[in-house]
Amino acid sequence: MRHVLSIAACLVFVALGWFWFTGGFDRLGFWAATQQRDFQNGIARALRLVRAGEAAAITTVLLGCFAYGLAHAAGPGHGKVLIGGYGFARKVPMLRLSLIALAASLGQAVTAVLLVYAGVLVLNLGREAMVEMTEAIMAPVSYGAIALIGLWLVWRGVRKLSLRASNDAHDHAQHHDHTHDHAHEGHDHHCASCGHAHGPSLDQVENVTSLREALMLIAGIAVRPCTGALFVLIITWQMGIGGLGIAGAFAMAFGTALVTIFVGLVAGGLRGGMLAGLSGSPQLARAVAGLEVLAGIAVVFLAGGLLLRAL
Repeated sequence: MRHVLSIAACLVFVALGWFWFTGGFDRLGFWAATQQRDFQNGIARALRLVRAGEAAAITTVLLGCFAYGLAHAAGPGHGKVLIGGYGFARKVPMLRLSLIALAASLGQAVTAVLLVYAGVLVLNLGREAMVEMTEAIMAPVSYGAIALIGLWLVWRGVRKLSLRASNDAHDHAQHHDHTHDHAHEGHDHHCASCGHAHGPSLDQVENVTSLREALMLIAGIAVRPCTGALFVLIITWQMGIGGLGIAGAFAMAFGTALVTIFVGLVAGGLRGGMLAGLSGSPQLARAVAGLEVLAGIAVVFLAGGLLLRAL
């Protein structure tokens, strides 16, 4: 069964590569951008109805913001790159990864609220100036931070590979001092005659993630607010219904979080499937480190591309 999971995960990985190679992600991004424009126009119409006194339109605004968040997250974005890459690189419990993705998306809403109200109340900035500040300063900072996290994942993986190579050399030297013959042993993880583990289990080789890592992920995503949230916050402030704009920004964040969580869980599932067939094998630790390097390279490549585009 473990080998079946590994094969299935590899097939999914190949299918995703084929989808990218044939331009599927570009088409998805174009569709998402079209949907965002449509939802933004619908939100603007609903806001005018709220301003005219139609309280029922408040629900339309919030649902439109949530749908905008879903469409926004479906396109190319730094949040999915980081959460997906991290979920593929490290073993993270599903609930913890989901909470990190949710906190990062809500952090984007908080950043948008702080930016807009600091801009309009303190700096007297307009919508175009704030969007320009987001795209010219905050977006490159976010992409650069994510690229650095990717480099950190690569460094961790390479370090694990080098340590594993050193341990293998040490174990090989010690092997000649043993007098046990394991050639005919019918064991799985432990040898019946010496009690030594000949290969770690998947749980044994994984590392527990720390609060510091979670905060790095959240900050790397949250520093760059969604332009749609800026639009809603500014227009509602101008209309005198700023509270609804804040609620709309968080509704967008929940929509974005839903897609980001899905991407992270899929990445984690692919990782688990690819490693399932190696549980108990001496090659498991090397494979875990290799996946971390691969995920880090992917994060650096994608975040670096976004950074170059933003500069």
